[in-house]
Amino acid sequence: MASRPKERGQARWEESVNRNWELQEAPDGSIEGVLGGLEEADKRKRLLKDTTPLQRGIIRHTLLVLDLSTAMNEKDQRPTRHLLTINYTIMFVREFFEQNPISQLGILGMREGLAIRVSDMSGNPNDHINALKQLRGTEPKGNPSLQNALDMARAALYHTPSHGTREVVIILGALLTSDPGDIHSTIKACIKDRIRVRIIGLAAQMHICAEICRKTNNNSSDYYNVAVDEVDYRQQLMEITTPPVLRATDEAAQKASQAALLMMGFPSRMKMEEKPTLCACHGELTRGGYLCSRCKAKVCGLPATCPGCDLTLILSTHLARSYHHLFPLQNWAEVSWDRARRKCSVQCFGCLSPFPAIPAPHETANGAEHDQASAKTKRAEGASESS
Repeated sequence: MASRPKERGQARWEESVNRNWELQEAPDGSIEGVLGGLEEADKRKRLLKDTTPLQRGIIRHTLLVLDLSTAMNEKDQRPTRHLLTINYTIMFVREFFEQNPISQLGILGMREGLAIRVSDMSGNPNDHINALKQLRGTEPKGNPSLQNALDMARAALYHTPSHGTREVVIILGALLTSDPGDIHSTIKACIKDRIRVRIIGLAAQMHICAEICRKTNNNSSDYYNVAVDEVDYRQQLMEITTPPVLRATDEAAQKASQAALLMMGFPSRMKMEEKPTLCACHGELTRGGYLCSRCKAKVCGLPATCPGCDLTLILSTHLARSYHHLFPLQNWAEVSWDRARRKCSVQCFGCLSPFPAIPAPHETANGAEHDQASAKTKRAEGASESS
C-alpha cells in the first residue's frame, strides 16, 4: 500500500493565519495585502492609545484566576483552550512584571467546584512561570466556581496594604458556575474590600459575569469581554498589564486612597563571593546578591520584600518603569518624505533603530511620493516623529 503523501506546506503569506476560511481577497486580488492591512491595523491600535495623564495604581496586588474545568478541553482555540491559556499566561506574567516591576502577582485555579492555589503572591516572575509549566501535565476537570474563587482571592488580598490596588483577573471558559452559596453576598464583600474584578470569557457572555465586573468597577461595563479568537484573547490579556485608573466612589474610599509616603530601600550589590552563602529570601546557597539597606539581610534578587524587616527593596530602574504609566509618552505620527529630508532623521530618537533610506527628491515627484508612502505604510516602514 502506498504511503500517504506529505501535507503541503504553507506559503509565506499564509503562515500568520490559522483559519484559511477567514482569508479574503484584497481589491487588487492579492491575499498578502489583506494580511499586511491587518498587521498595520494592529499597529495603529497600539500607537493611537490614550496618553491622558491619570492617577493610576502603580503598586498593584493582582490575582489571576484560571479556569481549569472540563470546558477548557475544547479545541476551538488551538491546540486547546487549556494549553493556549497556559502559554498566554506565561507571556502575561513576563509582560506584567516588565511593566509593573514593584507589583505583586498570585495565581489561582478553578476546578471540580473548588478554588485551588497555583502560586502565592510574589514579585518574582519565575515562581509563577514554574507553577504554570506544571499545569501543562494536568487535565482540566469538573466545573468552575466563581464564588469560591472570589472568596479565596478576598482572603489572599485582605492583608495587602491600602496604598496598592486590589485586582482579580478571571479567565473563564465555561458557561456556568457551580457555587455553594449566594454569590451576590460575595460580590458585596468584594465591593466593601475595594477589589476590582475583570473577566475574560472564552465562550459567550454570562449575565453574572457582567454583574460582577460592573458592580466592582463603579458601574463600568468595560471590564468584561469575550475573546473572539486567539489574537483578540492575547490582546485583552496584555491590556491588563497597564495599571488601572484610580476611582474614588465615596468619602471612605477617598481617605483610603489618599497619597501617602511609602518607605523603600535601595540595597547595595554584593561582590561575587568566594564561598556561597544562604540568602534570607529562599534559604538557598548563592554567590552574590543584595544587602538590605536597613538590616543588611541578603536577598538574591530584586524587587523583593526583605524577610528580616519587611522593607520593600527595589532599584531606581524599577521606579522609572512604573512611573512612565503616570505620564505616558505622546503618540507618534508619520511624516512625509519631504519633512524627513528636512529633519535629516536617520534613526529613532527613542530606541536608535535606523530608518529606511530616504528616496531622492526626483523619485517622489509627480505623485510618486504618495504611492511610495502608501507602500511604506503597508510594510509598516517609514520615518515618524512625536506629535
